[in-house]
Amino acid sequence: MESDVGLHGHMGVRFDIVSQGEELLSGQAVDTNAAWISGQLGSLGLFPGRVTVVGDDLESIREVLRESAERASLVVCTGGLGPTSDDLTREAVALAFSRPLHQDPTAMAQIEARYRTRNRPMPETNRVQALLPEGAELLENLLGTAPGFRLDTGSCAAFFFPGVPFEMKPMVEAYLLPYARLRFSLARRRTVILRTVNLAESVAAQRMEGFERPGVGVGYRASFPEVQVKLHVDDGLDSDALAAEAIERLGRQLVFGVDSGTLADVVGNLLRARGQTVATAESCTAGRIAAELTATAGASDYFVGGAVVYANAEKVRQCGVSAALLDSHGAVSEPVARALAEGIRLRSGANWGLAVTGVGGPGGGSVEKPVGTVHFACAGPDGTTHRAVRLPYDRPRNLAASVAAALDLLRLRLLNQT
Repeated sequence: MESDVGLHGHMGVRFDIVSQGEELLSGQAVDTNAAWISGQLGSLGLFPGRVTVVGDDLESIREVLRESAERASLVVCTGGLGPTSDDLTREAVALAFSRPLHQDPTAMAQIEARYRTRNRPMPETNRVQALLPEGAELLENLLGTAPGFRLDTGSCAAFFFPGVPFEMKPMVEAYLLPYARLRFSLARRRTVILRTVNLAESVAAQRMEGFERPGVGVGYRASFPEVQVKLHVDDGLDSDALAAEAIERLGRQLVFGVDSGTLADVVGNLLRARGQTVATAESCTAGRIAAELTATAGASDYFVGGAVVYANAEKVRQCGVSAALLDSHGAVSEPVARALAEGIRLRSGANWGLAVTGVGGPGGGSVEKPVGTVHFACAGPDGTTHRAVRLPYDRPRNLAASVAAALDLLRLRLLNQT
């Protein structure tokens, strides 16, 4: 599986990533390594021309490696360095570049040392991990038993790292990034990530037209319901001023963070900074907002608790919503959303009450309240605000968008608090 994911790179440098593993090819696992490596080299202004995923087949790996080495100045390969029969990288490299394998005594000593520190005997099968292609430079793995290596072939430098992210990442930082800076004369680059909600990727791109200039690039990453706008800024330029300009273009209220955590993290930090707390009352989202707020350690500083009030009887019992209000307006309505937010705030003693009620779909809609109709309310020290939306998505995305909209309503209330 192969996809073109970026530019050819800085100053004509062509850079390829090869990810190995049958689990990646079959969809049993997601290739997070390639994305992370792209981000690291992208911060230097070097972007991959191609990312290739290849399974545990010796001939396929050999073919991909030869092709990448012929077309690229830099190849980064992850996976296939373990001790089992399906770990074929070493053998594929030997065949692809006619570099016979030999046991490297330094690599062997490092593997034995890893086992000694764990007070475990080293299995004989691990000896294969000390085999390196002729002419390869050993790259020590301080966190695991699979050494990496670098091999120069023609005008290409090929780096081989273990596939375990915990082991691979510090090796990339220790060996690959310094090499890339030195060999390709790459200027240091800062990547500033602007995180937005309620903004389509196409709209973000339209608003950023004309922003790029020498030393400044723009990229986008959509991860529904969030869109990230990435500013790649060469060292020596004022990245803070550029970020401020981009925020004005995108819309100040739509950018919830700059190099920040998630929307829930940002909301949590705002609450903590103000010494305030929040409680939630959720109907259609069924606890998803509470889960987002408590996904970060230390959430007990600001999150009091939450009520899942799916049934009308629970809206009455847990939040004190009037049965008459439910009868006259229905559960999916502005008055009920307001009553939920005010009720959970009063009963929990939190500074803020955040509520959502809606029709997530695919069923349950009506002519007056079609699928995707969602009401939000936020009750706080200075009153209660309401927002209603009509979401056009399927159920999973309707619920994800509802969580983001509720958190963003609270974020804006906190920012505007007097």
